[in-house]
This record gives sequence, C-alpha cells and structure tokens, in this order.
Amino acid sequence: MNSRLLSFLSDFERALQADDPSPDDGSWQTSRAVNYRSGLARLQLGVRLPDQGMKNRGSVLLQSYMLADGSGCLKAQLNWAGSEATVMHSIFAKPDCSWKTEARRLAATWMAGAPAHVAVTAVEPMVAEPAVAVG
Repeated sequence: MNSRLLSFLSDFERALQADDPSPDDGSWQTSRAVNYRSGLARLQLGVRLPDQGMKNRGSVLLQSYMLADGSGCLKAQLNWAGSEATVMHSIFAKPDCSWKTEARRLAATWMAGAPAHVAVTAVEPMVAEPAVAVG
C-alpha cells in the first residue's frame, strides 16, 4: 500500500496541471516528501510567478495504512495557504476503486478552495427555575 503514496501524488499533480495549467499566470511548483516506512507523504503546492517569486498555495498530506480486515486505506488531509480549514478524506482500496479517479476528485476538491467557516454564536446558558416545594 505504501507504493500507492507516490503514484497517488503524481496523479493528483497531473490533475491540477490539467485543470489549471497556469495558475496566477505562473507555473505549478511542487515539493514532495515521502517516508515509506511510516506510510506518510506530503505534497507542498506553490506557484512560481513570472518575477521568479513563489506563492504558497497549500499542501496535501497522505497517510497509508492497513485496516483490520487487511485492506488498504489512504487518508488525505487538504490544507490551503492562508486558511486554518482542513478537509479530511479517506480512500478505501476496494475492487472497484480507481485511484486515478480518486486523485482527480481530490484535486478538484482542493482546487475548489478552503471551505467557508461556519459562524458559531454563543448561546446564553439556561438557568433552571428553583424548585417549588408543594405540600
């Protein structure tokens, strides 16, 4: 299952380049780190701008592991630069699983951008009415 890490990242990168060949009028600049022993991989995504500057766009973290039934699973965490939001996605190795399709789907999710933050408003705690003794 660990060999899936690098090929999945390659499929993810190809999907990004196909969907957005010149992001921000620059070119994709990626950096990979893979630790097969731990089953972990990271893809750092950036854009090389025409002035040779770099713009960080985010990252994808992958974890490969075996489930209790012996089947494989890839867990992906999507991150976007400038956002605290993350999206977790699990891909299970099933007979009908297309890893290329899953990589394209994940790339499309990342390209859609960070999810909007849900506003949470404070609610005043309810105060219990004192019990009235009857009798």
